[in-house]
Amino acid sequence: MRNLKILFSYLGAYRRDAMLGVFFVTAETALELFIPVIMANIIDVGVPAGDINYMLLQGTYMLVCAACSLVLGLGYARTSARVASGLGANLREAEYRKIQTLAFGNLDNYDASSLVTRMTTDITVIQNAIGNGFRPMVRGPVTLIVGLVYALVLSRPLATVFAIILPVLAIVLGVITYRVSPLYRQLQTSMDHLNGVVQEDLTAVRAVKAYVRAEHECDKFDTVNTELAGTATKTFGTAVLNLPVFQLSMYVAALSILWIGGRMIIEGRLGVGSLTGFMSYVLLIMNSLMMISNVFLLLTRALASVERISRVLDERSLIQAPDAAAAVHGVADGSIEFRDVSFKYRADAAEDVLEHIDLCIEAGSTVGVLGGTGSGKSSLVQLIARLYDATEGAVLVGGRDVRDYDLVALRDAVGIVLQKNVLFTGTVRENLQWGAPDATDEELLRACRAACVDEFLDRIGGLDGYLGPGGAGVSGGQKQRLCIARTLLKHPRVLIFDDSTSAVDMATDAKIREHIAQIPNTTVIVIAQRIASVMDAARIIVLDDGRVHGVGTHEELLAGDNIYQEIYASQMEFAGNADTGDGCDDRCANDPFSFAPSGLPLEGGERHA
Repeated sequence: MRNLKILFSYLGAYRRDAMLGVFFVTAETALELFIPVIMANIIDVGVPAGDINYMLLQGTYMLVCAACSLVLGLGYARTSARVASGLGANLREAEYRKIQTLAFGNLDNYDASSLVTRMTTDITVIQNAIGNGFRPMVRGPVTLIVGLVYALVLSRPLATVFAIILPVLAIVLGVITYRVSPLYRQLQTSMDHLNGVVQEDLTAVRAVKAYVRAEHECDKFDTVNTELAGTATKTFGTAVLNLPVFQLSMYVAALSILWIGGRMIIEGRLGVGSLTGFMSYVLLIMNSLMMISNVFLLLTRALASVERISRVLDERSLIQAPDAAAAVHGVADGSIEFRDVSFKYRADAAEDVLEHIDLCIEAGSTVGVLGGTGSGKSSLVQLIARLYDATEGAVLVGGRDVRDYDLVALRDAVGIVLQKNVLFTGTVRENLQWGAPDATDEELLRACRAACVDEFLDRIGGLDGYLGPGGAGVSGGQKQRLCIARTLLKHPRVLIFDDSTSAVDMATDAKIREHIAQIPNTTVIVIAQRIASVMDAARIIVLDDGRVHGVGTHEELLAGDNIYQEIYASQMEFAGNADTGDGCDDRCANDPFSFAPSGLPLEGGERHA
């Protein structure tokens, strides 16, 4: 019942069409059900009396009823189409808007393919249920009730047949609905799995081709496709069991009424016209029961989809903005403070990702963050922009707890270039203007120069150059630089680079750092794997397993922090070997998987001259 209320609540402006549709179908059904009464009068009154005028008059009534039914049917078709398409549009818009308001922590609970399925396949199922089921949904019960009334008027003894058949059909329908309801949910889950494999394969199509894994991906698709086909076969195979049961009931009812009615005619208790009219009602009533059965199955599948959609619509964002009146709408400066902050992505997670972090970063300073994979670097900076909320403790920006700020104001003041760079389909200008929608071409080009985008901008068509889905048409390093330029256009108080120059060469990285250092009154936080990217920072934070291991300048950490020393030693050794070639010959001689300077693998461990 709750799911039906959800559907009605999203009808919006289409409620009027829904009510008109109910009226049209009710009136149409009532007129059609009156036709057998007229036919019975023609047979029982007009034919025996030979009254041609009476029969013509009754025939005219039948034509008028049929014509009015046709007009009402056309009106219903128009209103039902508007209701189905309008409801689908409203649900899609509501779900899409809801997704935009959810925090990262909420979205982590859903696969992207599942969200896509809910907004496409599930809503299509609901639209089909409304479009195909609206008429029988109203017509079936009306036909059943009015038909039973007319049948009782014509002959009460014959109407008792329905008292036996209807309970049997209700029990059968209940059992089928009970069995098929969970199968519909499984069907939509199987659709999620199929969409997930297709989405992953299309996203990674270059890797699939590069590694010649097309056959492997075809096998994966075949697995989920077979799962979907098997679930669909089982689901619809169960759903159609109502058809033979209802047909059997119809034939049993017709034979019983003919047998009982024939005896009543012989005994003079029933007219031939009345039996003919009653048989018409038998067909109408049984068809109405068939319609009700189909509507139940349509609704069962639709309500399974409504349940999946309502789960997203009912999701409560893990990040709640303060009341508009109490929210802080301006960030005073770029100072940042972590006060005994602990964090984990899920409330039921066994361990914290960050534990008891205490840090203070002055406004306008440049800070580097280093640490091994999984040490919590990205998690740390995502708390600053309140992409996640700290589990314990408090994060302060500009001297205020981030939970006190209006989310738009906070995120406008904190520019973050995420580790996973994302560009959108459109021109370079359109992508850059995400940072500042009203930016002029001069401002865009200035940001491009700061991010070293100007080095390749002309080669991709300038600001009007077109980028494909996900930034197709530019390399990884170029994509990173475009994302940096986009963030610079925000002119944020805090500028965070989450390993966002990893695909950029050392010389370009140095240029970008030099340009960023000239930005006044901006706190810069650089997460990097390379010490060279952060060694000039005023302070460097070393993280290890979610805890602060060391804080200091490059010289201080090099003198007293063992993790920093290990990272520095390994990178300097690698850089030295790359520059001089020392040590490479011995490794190449002993490692059959080593690579020659040309980038080609050495065969059999032999060195190539």
